[in-house]
Amino acid sequence: MKKKLILINVMLVSLLIGGCGSKNANNTQTNTQTSTQNETQTITQTKDETPVPDNDGVEGPSNNGDEELIVDDDGIFSDYYRDALEKLRTMTLEEKVGQIFLTRCPIETDITSIQQYHLGGYVLFKRDFEGKTTEDVINTITSYQEISKIPLIIATDEEGGSVVRVSSNSNLSKTKFNSPQTIYQSGGFKAIYNDSINKANLLKTLGINLNLAPVSDIASSSEDYIFDRTFGLSAEETGEFVQNVVKATKEVGIGSCLKHFPGYGGNVDTHTGMAVDSRPYSSFETSDFLPFIAGIETGVETILVSHNIVEAIDSSYPASLSPEVNKVLRERLGFTGVIITDDLEMDAIKQYTNGQNPAVSALNAGNSMLIITDFEEGYQAVLEAIKNGEISEELLDKAVFRILALKYSLGLIQ
Repeated sequence: MKKKLILINVMLVSLLIGGCGSKNANNTQTNTQTSTQNETQTITQTKDETPVPDNDGVEGPSNNGDEELIVDDDGIFSDYYRDALEKLRTMTLEEKVGQIFLTRCPIETDITSIQQYHLGGYVLFKRDFEGKTTEDVINTITSYQEISKIPLIIATDEEGGSVVRVSSNSNLSKTKFNSPQTIYQSGGFKAIYNDSINKANLLKTLGINLNLAPVSDIASSSEDYIFDRTFGLSAEETGEFVQNVVKATKEVGIGSCLKHFPGYGGNVDTHTGMAVDSRPYSSFETSDFLPFIAGIETGVETILVSHNIVEAIDSSYPASLSPEVNKVLRERLGFTGVIITDDLEMDAIKQYTNGQNPAVSALNAGNSMLIITDFEEGYQAVLEAIKNGEISEELLDKAVFRILALKYSLGLIQ
């Protein structure tokens, strides 16, 4: 499929947004060398010049000497690129740094950190729902949004089965959501679709706008750590499962998240230690990647990257810290949405980084949002790394641009 491109010319200092070239599942590649063979639009952003229409009817000033960058025109958030760019222009460095953090909600009720650190969002866990009524949860989330200058991503893991952060509370749901395997056995893909509608409606009612599901992994056997959370069938059938979940969730109006890229396989639990995946790259191409490709083609908004070291892609870094893994996801699979790390507080990462805050490495790898509990330390580490040149502000802007476009697409920013 031939991709159109948007050329974005930026007069603002450090406002560098562009996306990398992408290659979809059919190996159709688009990059700066081939862009002359594609339709393009030019969008120029300045503060002071009088806008004049360009030859595509998109308003913008003359761009002599401007910085020219390329973003996929057919990206899933492309309808919101202009809005995201305008919003990005108004933000301070500190505000931009804060947006990349999707943090565990503090136990204490003090939420001033939302303003102090300009957080991108919260992940809510079981403890955040225990004993609460629907009204309690709605009021709490509303209080978060009211204090935030830029609306927050409010995420949770409502997979069904063993991971049910919300429906484990009988005040919020009459029954716990069953696992995908159980649901499918009871009614096939129609039941999967209806269950996903019900989940998304519950989350949306509470004020949650991103479900960190579905699990899109292919387990090697029923003995694998991840098996009970997977669909439990072939890569092709798991792909159809993923498509149903993404479609249903979109229909309700919240986002979904495929996990755990590049595919968990038979690896150990990275909550407690490092997992090294020695399978050949071909096994990912013919199996693990297929559900992710299915979700990408259906328009999934976010993808979560695991902490596994996948030797066929990058033998030196966990996937969540690997530029090569991000490159596969962007360029080979053609994903244009938001890449999220798995929780950077997991022991797998702590062991790998000798206890140092991994936020700098995670952003430098190309991730857009970082799930992390110790966001205060991570925030300061990233801010300092940008000031001393360890991280380019261009890279930060790319991440924040995608986050803002996601928020516009979900209707969070009006």
